[in-house]
Amino acid sequence: MKSLKRYQYERYAVLCRLAYPRVFKQTAFGFDPNGQRIIRNAQGNIMMRVLWNKQREEVVLVIKGSHSVKDWLLNLGFWHKSCKNFGLDYSIHAGFHYLLSQESPPSHRDDQLGLSVFERVLAIIEPRLKHGYRLVITGHSSGGAIGSVIGDYVEHHYPKAIKRIVTFGQPAVGCWRFKKHYRLAHKTYRVCCDLDIVTFMPLIPLAYWHVGKLLWLYNGRIYENTPTFIRLGRSLISWLIRPFSYHLMSKYIRNKDFFDEH
Repeated sequence: MKSLKRYQYERYAVLCRLAYPRVFKQTAFGFDPNGQRIIRNAQGNIMMRVLWNKQREEVVLVIKGSHSVKDWLLNLGFWHKSCKNFGLDYSIHAGFHYLLSQESPPSHRDDQLGLSVFERVLAIIEPRLKHGYRLVITGHSSGGAIGSVIGDYVEHHYPKAIKRIVTFGQPAVGCWRFKKHYRLAHKTYRVCCDLDIVTFMPLIPLAYWHVGKLLWLYNGRIYENTPTFIRLGRSLISWLIRPFSYHLMSKYIRNKDFFDEH
């Protein structure tokens, strides 16, 4: 697996962060003036953005994470649900399954009525994939989780069309069969920051599995593919000793900028 370059990390992290505001100027990031389509959830809220650049023949799918009470409640739907309706032979987290199967209202004059989120994504990206565009998928939290499912489908029907998948703070997605049959482990980068508890969810041992290469940003370093039980152990220890860490002189020195210079 190739490493994730710093400029790639920064680009996808910025795109994920800026996907949350209602207005997003895609031309400021090198995409075409008409190079954006919006995908909404059943409540009409923006859920995904499809961005493209014709010259580079690149499509980027940016997926938001949980950003409403309902979204967070869906994370509690941690039983397995089959993805056969998506043409995939495995099961995933039921809440994430709902995010993909819910109806997506039209946002563009070319959008058809009655399509699910999953179908809406494919309707937008497939014509470009057929013209040789490469696809990058990036998402935060549950957005990263469902992005890996979309990417796996695309890889099956359009081999080598996926350039890479980069997720941030992503929970586990599916059962062992999902991990076994996932086709993009060599192109998937799963970024976890410090003690992010969401990356350990759902908290059901052996029921859900992560895929791809883990990049754990912890204590000023990047750790690759740290086993979950080691990462969880270090996190628990950090949570326990954190109140005492604020007593160290290094903390007082770090906060020197709070004082005026005079």
